[in-house]
Amino acid sequence: MEKKQIYINTFITFALCFLTHFLYDLFPNALTALLFPVNESIWEHMKMLYSTIILYGIIMYFIKGHKIPIFLFSLFIKAFIAIPIYLLIYLPIYYSIGENMFISIFLLLIVLYIVYYIGWKIENMNPIKYGTIIGIIGIILGWILMGYLTYYPPKTHLFLDTKNEKYGIREYIIH
Repeated sequence: MEKKQIYINTFITFALCFLTHFLYDLFPNALTALLFPVNESIWEHMKMLYSTIILYGIIMYFIKGHKIPIFLFSLFIKAFIAIPIYLLIYLPIYYSIGENMFISIFLLLIVLYIVYYIGWKIENMNPIKYGTIIGIIGIILGWILMGYLTYYPPKTHLFLDTKNEKYGIREYIIH
């Protein structure tokens, strides 16, 4: 991948995040609940970040990724590390000044750039033994964890939909 591809991937994924943010609202079903935000909690937005990076990566894989032996490993690492990077920067700001949509959106753009830069570095490394298998298993396990936490979230602020004062999808279904 050329270095300019980092910017392209960043901006395309950034734009896709706006689309994927509303997919569950448009098509409420088990699949969209697994992949995309079901409420306005911080955690559900991390699920959006994870899924959007992976879905864009799958599209890129069919376009040209299969030519990069370490692509699926890199894809998993990008999606996985996006969450702690975002939270490490976002949470101190959030707890200091509260929710600010401009800051959240700008931070998303910065985190995506960082993630794609790291992915570019990984993709230019020597292939890792079992990297493809690790990538596929990691992606699947990540989605399983996301799905589980959508239905059974811990009662912590990270999982609280502050707009509706509810946790996870079950509280919307049950009540």
